[in-house]
Order: sequence, then C-alpha cells, then structure tokens
Amino acid sequence: MNDQPGERQEQLNQWARTQLQHLHAHSSPQSLTLEPLVGDAGCRRYYRLNTEPSLLAVDAPPDVENAHRFKELADYLRRHHIAVPNVAAVDSERGFLLLEDFGDRLLLHALRQQPESATALYGESLMQLLALQQTPASDVLPAYDQPRLRRELDLFDQWFLKELLDYDLSDSERTMLDQLFAQLEASALEQPRVAVHRDYHSRNLLIRPDGCLGIVDFQDAVWGPITYDLASLLKDCYIRWPADQVRQWALGYGNMAAGIGLLEGITEEQFLRWFDWMGLQRHLKVLGIFGRLALRDQKPRYLDNLALVIRYVLEVAARYPELSDFRYWFEHSVLPHARAQSWYRDYRQAGDEAA
Repeated sequence: MNDQPGERQEQLNQWARTQLQHLHAHSSPQSLTLEPLVGDAGCRRYYRLNTEPSLLAVDAPPDVENAHRFKELADYLRRHHIAVPNVAAVDSERGFLLLEDFGDRLLLHALRQQPESATALYGESLMQLLALQQTPASDVLPAYDQPRLRRELDLFDQWFLKELLDYDLSDSERTMLDQLFAQLEASALEQPRVAVHRDYHSRNLLIRPDGCLGIVDFQDAVWGPITYDLASLLKDCYIRWPADQVRQWALGYGNMAAGIGLLEGITEEQFLRWFDWMGLQRHLKVLGIFGRLALRDQKPRYLDNLALVIRYVLEVAARYPELSDFRYWFEHSVLPHARAQSWYRDYRQAGDEAA
C-alpha cells in the first residue's frame, strides 16, 4: 500500500460516511469525526466514530491484514454466542471495517485498579473461554499443527536471540533447542483440540458498558490445544499472579472442561504439565514477537514486558527435570547477553508489583 496515513484516514472517513447511510441503527452526525485510538501489536489503526451508538472504524491494510477473514470469523463466533464485536460493514479490497464498539475498559486496567476483584473477573474470563472452546470445528479455524507451532518457536531464535541479543547459536545449541521444540510440539499436539483465540489475555478482553466481558483481536484463531488460551490468560505477559493462585485457577478450569466432556481421563498432573509446557511454547514465541515489534515495527514499549516473560520461561524450566539443560543454557548463556541490554531488569521480581 502506497497511501499515506492521512490519505487512508480520509478514505476511511468517506467510506464510513457512506456505510452509515445504510445503517439505520446508528445515527450519523452532520460532521463525522474519527478519533484515533491507541493501536495494538498489529498493523491495524482504530478510530472511534461520533455516532450514536458509537462504532469503531478500522483501517486494516490489505497487504498485511485480512479484513474478509476477520468478518468471517466474527460472524462464525457470534453464531455460536461468543461475545465478539459485530462487524457492521466491511470493504475487504481496501481493508476497511466498521465494528461494534465495546469501549475502552480493558480487563488489564480493571485488574490493576481492583485487584481484589481478580477472582470474579477471572471467573467471567474463564466462563467465556469455556464457551469459546465449545464452538465446533470449522474450515474458518485452520489447524494449529506442528509446522505452525515450529514457525512460532523459530521466532525465539530469529528475533530474540539473533536480532535483539546478537546471539548466534552453535551447532550443539541448535540441536538442544530443536529437541526442546520437538518436546513442546508433542505436548501441544497430544492435547484435545478446541477453538483457540491465540491471544486470549487481559489486553484483548474488555468490560463492556453493560458490564459483560467482550473479546477482541481474534483474527488469528485456530483449532488447537485446549490449554493454549488458558496459559495466555493465566500466565499473562502484562500482569502476573502468584503461582499457587494460577495453579488453582487452572485446575478449576480443567475440572469445568472435564465436566462438559472437553477432557476425559486426564490427571491433574498431566493437565498442569500440558498447561506449563504450552505456556513455555507461547512465551518463547512472545520473546521473539516482542523483539520483532521493537526492532522491525518501531514499538519499543514491548521491551518493558520481556522481564516478566523471561520469568515465566525460567519458572517452568525449573519445574521439570527434562528441561534442565535448557534452563542451564538460558541462565548461563542467554541471560548475560540480556543483562547487557538497556531494557533489561531483574526478571526474578518481574510482575510482583501488580499481583
């Protein structure tokens, strides 16, 4: 796309005005304004329209985003009573959307402002997740298979080690990591398969004006391991809770999933292992993604979250003897390179201030 941001915004404004003429449920003011909102980790730009009720206009550049898939997924999830925004209008060719506006109150903000409400808020989040995981398989949800898992894990080497830390793996280190990746993939692939949001955490859950929880940023949803979204939520890269509390929430969810037939014959030990190892796969990927956001996408604020992600990685590595080689290597080879970075802070207390 060669259009400049100002040109795209004006095109989006004109398109939105045209669409509003056909949306009788929304009153369009004489002077339509687009209020820019803080963006997410993707390339989308969000604007709040001064309509009644309000709508969001989204600029999703078609060379990097897929507005058609977003609409398709939203419609599929809403048919199964999942609380995602209604897509009021879409132009797939230009990458423009009009969405239902869920407001600005992130679950993350509510948790930080009212930590005493965490159990109730996570209870609602887990019930929403349970509903999501009961949606049936569909062609709209691609398989979260081994090649996809490996591509994600490779981000750790490419963007965290090589690009961010300037760390080149030796042949023996590459072999060790390949073995670890294969273990994590095997653990993921042996789990029951369900609908997976893939970014189900406190920045993508919103407390709507009616007090109910809404789900956004679901465009990368897949059909995959049952513990993936649970690990995303309870081992959140933006807020941390005590390990005992996380274990209690995770097992409570496992019991609910077993009660409705999503899990059968799985011990607590096995479920927690799946949960921990799925979290490790995700956090290794996220180390790479945050590095890429900082270096390629000029979003250095994500570096502030690396310490917490490192903490999650090493906590799981310390819990399982099979991961001892990886843990030793990370602590003695990778961390010295990380400590030399301006963004580094002691991972051992990362997240404690919010819990």
